[in-house]
Amino acid sequence: MDNDKLKGRLGGKIQASKTEPIKGEVLHMQNTALASVNSEYIALTSDALGIINENLKNQQLSYALFDVIKSPSGGATSFTVPGLSGDEMQRELTGIILDYNTPRAYWDTPDPVEGTPPVCFSRDSVISHPDGKACARCMYNEFGSKDNGDSNGKACKESVVIFLLRPDNIMPIIVRVPVSSKVIFQKYMTRLVGRMIPLSGVVTKITLEKATNKTGQPYALYNFEAMGTLSAEEAATAKAFGQKFMEVLNAADVPEIAEAG
Repeated sequence: MDNDKLKGRLGGKIQASKTEPIKGEVLHMQNTALASVNSEYIALTSDALGIINENLKNQQLSYALFDVIKSPSGGATSFTVPGLSGDEMQRELTGIILDYNTPRAYWDTPDPVEGTPPVCFSRDSVISHPDGKACARCMYNEFGSKDNGDSNGKACKESVVIFLLRPDNIMPIIVRVPVSSKVIFQKYMTRLVGRMIPLSGVVTKITLEKATNKTGQPYALYNFEAMGTLSAEEAATAKAFGQKFMEVLNAADVPEIAEAG
């Protein structure tokens, strides 16, 4: 086979590999070359931080002020989203992930009342507060430490807290992802890294899927799908807005990101 024909075949294989969709049980992407989207996010085309400061009269921006989307019970596959006219049921959440935290918290009672502050907590699952110890070496981070060893769970509760910016709102919502879907989110994030796509540079769709645990109890499994990339200008603006927003927010009390129950 001459060199021209060989180059032609190799070129065809390379081109085909560029358009082959990613396949996996936890991540769905339309193709490896995600289409650019015309997002028209109002937070990226307005003085969002100025409006926030004006309305709050320079009060501290606290986690307690955000709408929180919690994992539904019983394996339901719709989110309960707070709105101006009351709660709305939505099958999916779509937006830009400005940032996320991986908090964990420990309560010294098996069934803490909602709103009860934890005995120990961590924003990043690395260093605990208030004692400053390494979470990885904590006895409550061991499998089987929950419920006095009656289950294989950890006594220290883990989750992922996502700050999701939607097109029609300058305030992101907090999407609380339970530990059962933590690895799914981490794999989604890692696969974006593999394509050199920043998390805040892509529009993400979050959906729920009904699953069953080992004891037969139904629960909601989270799925993350990249719908398209932002333009270079919007991606830069989203990154800058996310950084500034989180700087303001991180002045809030850390325990508020932990949730009892």
